[in-house]
Amino acid sequence: MGGPSVSAPLAEADDPRRPSRWVGGVLTASLLLIALAAIASLIPLPYAVMSPGPITNTLGTVDGQPIVQVEGSTEAAEGRLYFTTVRVLGGPGQRVTAFDLLGAALDPSQDVYDESRLFPPQSTRTQVQEENAAEMADSQQVAAAVAERAAGQEVGVHTEVAGVVDGAPASGVFDKGDVILAVDGVATSAPAQVREAVRARAPGDTISFTVRRAGAEVPLSVVAVARDGVASVGVLMAGRYDLPTPVTIHAGAVGGPSAGLMFSLAIYDHLTPGALPGDQPIAGTGTISDDGSVGPIGGIRQKLAGARSGGARWFLAPADNCDEVVDHVPDGLRVVKVATFDQARAAVEAIAKAATGDLASCTR
Repeated sequence: MGGPSVSAPLAEADDPRRPSRWVGGVLTASLLLIALAAIASLIPLPYAVMSPGPITNTLGTVDGQPIVQVEGSTEAAEGRLYFTTVRVLGGPGQRVTAFDLLGAALDPSQDVYDESRLFPPQSTRTQVQEENAAEMADSQQVAAAVAERAAGQEVGVHTEVAGVVDGAPASGVFDKGDVILAVDGVATSAPAQVREAVRARAPGDTISFTVRRAGAEVPLSVVAVARDGVASVGVLMAGRYDLPTPVTIHAGAVGGPSAGLMFSLAIYDHLTPGALPGDQPIAGTGTISDDGSVGPIGGIRQKLAGARSGGARWFLAPADNCDEVVDHVPDGLRVVKVATFDQARAAVEAIAKAATGDLASCTR
């Protein structure tokens, strides 16, 4: 009685040539994630990421050239005195993305900062690089002066005109590079002496100067004006050292003042007998001032990590950075806190002799 059997057509969901709704949903979500990731990688964020940089042996060479060259030195550079660096991602011309921040969050050796904490507002990448280069050059000169004094040499200083304020009385009178020899007939050397001599006069007074320009002594006179309640002529000054022993430092593209301490130790090592660090791998950081004081720096945690990964076993840290050092010292690295060049030199000598029992470390 029944008619011929008829096969029902396959339902759409059962068609093997089509993906299921579940597979389609996964593909859609994946495409959305890829699109969001692409967008996240392109959107710049106002942050900077600081991470460990490489370490460099100040007693070594780069491209076959000694990093520190001391004219006339017969002392062979031996040992390892490393200056440390940090890498900074972000800032003018180089923005970080969400992926960079995620990577920093997963890496305890990296730190994230608001960009404004590390870079002046409205600055350009070129300006930042120029400022870092200038700070490095100044720190090298101070390092040489401190080291040569420590080695028993007499180091002189003179005042050079670094620039003139636009519209100031000195504009059109002083030239950049002039060396100020005297104020009102009284010999001067350091910038502080020139500044004190000018401030001893009253606004409206005519002040006479003697400068050395192109090898000749030139008399100049300027009428002082009032600035912040004292006499001023609008000259920007920089101290320049008269080093008895010329020093040349090849630091590559590294900028900033934080290698000053380690450069001073390397120069001192060239000027004195023996290898200052012995066979010990010693790293460190810190600015150096004319009076030999060691100043704090940024990125101390990254420099500690970079020093240990680079093979250092000892680290000289500025005393003023100790709060950041505590609880962040990598295994296998011992930190010695120093506040002056003399303390740093004594610490290196003690490490070389394995007489380290009395060395101070950072504590809370």
